[in-house]
Amino acid sequence: MDIFTTMITPYKKDGSVDFETAEKYVDFYFDSGIDGIFSVCQSSEIFHLTLDERVELNQRVYIRAKELEKVYGRSFTVVSSGHISDTLEAQSKELSAIYESGTDALILITNRLDINNEGDDVFIANADKLISKLPTDAKLGFYECPYPYKRLVTPRILDWALSTGRFYYMKDTCCDAAIIAERCRQLEGSHFALLNANCQTLLESLRVGARGYCGIMCNYHPKLYAWLGNNFEKEPEKAELIQSFIGTFGFTEGGLPYPLTAKYHMNLCGIPTECITRKPGSGEMTEYAKSCMRQMKVASDYLESLL
Repeated sequence: MDIFTTMITPYKKDGSVDFETAEKYVDFYFDSGIDGIFSVCQSSEIFHLTLDERVELNQRVYIRAKELEKVYGRSFTVVSSGHISDTLEAQSKELSAIYESGTDALILITNRLDINNEGDDVFIANADKLISKLPTDAKLGFYECPYPYKRLVTPRILDWALSTGRFYYMKDTCCDAAIIAERCRQLEGSHFALLNANCQTLLESLRVGARGYCGIMCNYHPKLYAWLGNNFEKEPEKAELIQSFIGTFGFTEGGLPYPLTAKYHMNLCGIPTECITRKPGSGEMTEYAKSCMRQMKVASDYLESLL
C-alpha cells in the first residue's frame, strides 16, 4: 500500500514561504512511516504561490526526501503537481519546471484539462497535447482537485490513460465507494495505482483494490494511516476500529479552517509554525478550532500507543 500526505506550505511572519520549516515537515512525515508526499498540490496553496515558490518548495521537499531515502534505505516517494494556468502552453512550462526541480511523478490536475467542463473529447484532446509537451520519461498521474471545480475522471478517460502507458498514480476524490470499486476493476493488473483521498471510504476501498491513501488527514495522524495500509488484511477487526476513528476525525475537514488547522497541529507535534495562509476565505484559527485539534491529537496519540 502507498500512504501519501498532502504537503502544506508554511509561511514566515512576513508572509514569505518558510522553506526551512517545510523541510522539517518532510522529516515528520518520513518518521511517521508513510510512503510519500504529494507536493505542490491544493493543500500547498498552489493557486496562491508564484511559480518560483512552487518550484523551490518542490525542490526542497524532493531533495530532503531523497536524502532520507539514502540515509535510511527506505523508499520515500514524492509526486508533484503545480500547474494552475488556463492555457496548455503555460501549463507545460509550469510542469516542466517542476519536473526539472525533482519529482518521481508529475500529477495532472483534471480540471486544468477541461477548464470549461466541455466533456471527455475536450479532456482527452487537451491531455494528449499537454503530455506531448512534457518530458517523455516523466511518469504521470491524475488529481481530481476540487478547486476551481471538481472534474471527475470517467471510464473513457481511464481507458485512454491506460492506453498511453504513462500514468502511475491517481488521487481519487469522488468519495463514492461504488465508483472507486468500478475504477479499481478497470485498473486491475496495471501499474496505474488509485489512491483514495476520502478517509471515510478508505478501508472499504483498500479491500476492493485501491492501492492506498493520499489526503490531508496524514498531516494530523499519519501513523494511523501507515498502520492501516500495512495491517488491514492481517488484523481486520482492529482495522475496523482504526477506520471508525479516522473516518470520524476526517469530518474536521469541513467546518474548520484547513490548512490552518494542519499548521497549528504541526506546533502540537513540536514543529514551530506560523498560523498563516494565503487562501482567501479559509477562516481563522479560533480557540474553538485549536481546542478541536488538541482533542484530536490526544485521541490519535492514544490510538497510536495501542498499536
